[in-house]
Formats: sequence, structure tokens, C-alpha cells
Amino acid sequence: MTKTDSTATTRTAAGATAGTAAGEANAAEATAPERTAPAVAGDAVLIVIDVQKGFDDAEFWGKRNNPDAEANIAALVAAWERTGRPVVLVRHDSTDPSPLHPDTPGNDFKDVVAEVEPDLLVTKHVNSAFYGTPDLHAWLTARGANQLVIVGIQTNMCNETTARMAGNLGYDVLFAIDAMHTFELAGPDGDVMTADELTRATVTTLHGGRFARIVHTADLLAATA
Repeated sequence: MTKTDSTATTRTAAGATAGTAAGEANAAEATAPERTAPAVAGDAVLIVIDVQKGFDDAEFWGKRNNPDAEANIAALVAAWERTGRPVVLVRHDSTDPSPLHPDTPGNDFKDVVAEVEPDLLVTKHVNSAFYGTPDLHAWLTARGANQLVIVGIQTNMCNETTARMAGNLGYDVLFAIDAMHTFELAGPDGDVMTADELTRATVTTLHGGRFARIVHTADLLAATA
């Protein structure tokens, strides 16, 4: 085989490989499921977790993500109120010195939910809304509620913990990923994960572990219109 023949053969093989890869990518795009609005039950409960002013303290918490979180939370609360669906507000009373301590202004709810009259107000001292007062699970059970929509702060902390417990308790959990946010966090080795990296980890865990379905605000609004 001459050098010219060899070069031509290499180019042909490379072209075939590239064509195959492109074809596979196009096929994957063609077969990928379209994002559709989730079915939202008429009695689906919106769980709004820890939307408190103390989380505005960037010096304490670090860099956050998703600047649209509060606006999306407000839109979902408005949709739930308009359609007569129940809303639960959860407040974190920190027992450690932090901007969320009950003796600080940061314990107050942010303006986006400050005027909400919830069907239930839960106060907690730990991550899960199911370990608070009054008893969230008992209240949901008494209502016969089965579907929960989780929003609030922080994505990978109280929101994820609550979603995991809700999934274990048998609830149908919708995790509105763009109606929440979190902050960067250092690991035991000192390496810092960004808020977006932590969010991706939460999404992967909840989806992969079948604790919850990951949804978006626009889809929830479309389903409740």
C-alpha cells in the first residue's frame, strides 16, 4: 500500500467513525424523552422549607447558586393559593450561633413568603421537616395527602433530607430543583464544591435512589394552570 493509499484509508476510517458517532448522537437526541409537565394532584402539598432572611448572609454561608429561586418559590406559592392546594411553611430555629437562630432577625421569613398564611407551620431544629413541631407526617396522614412538592433552602441539606425521608415514608415526592438554592461547601480534605456541583449531586442521588422526581417550576405551573 502506498503512502497515499494509507492516508486515504485512514481518512476514510476516521470519517466513518465520525459519521457513526454523529449518527449515534443524533439517535440519542431523537430518542431522548421530552420534558413533560408532571401530574399534580388536586391535594398536592407544597412544602416550603426554611425560606429565611438569615440565608442572605453571604459572609456566613459563602457563594450561592440559582438567583431565580425566590421568584420561582413565590410563583409556586401563588399557584397553590390560587388553586386551593395546601401550603406548609417550615422554619429552622438553629440551636447553634448562626443567622437562623431565633434571637436574630435572620430567623424571620423572607419577603416572598412572609405574608403567606400556611395550612401548617412547622418549626424544626434539624435538617428534616419530618422532625419538627407539629408532626408533619401525622398532619399529612390525617389529610390523606400522598403527593408533596418540595421547595426552599438549602437544596442539599434540609430539602434533600426531607425528600429522602418523604420517599422512605411512601410519599410521591416532586423536587422542584429551580425553586431552591444552596451554597458552596468544603469537604473534609478542604476541597470546596460549588453550589452547582452540590446541586447536581443531590439531583443524581434523589433520582437514582428513587426518592423523588426532579421537576421544574414552569412544568408545575403548567400542570396547575
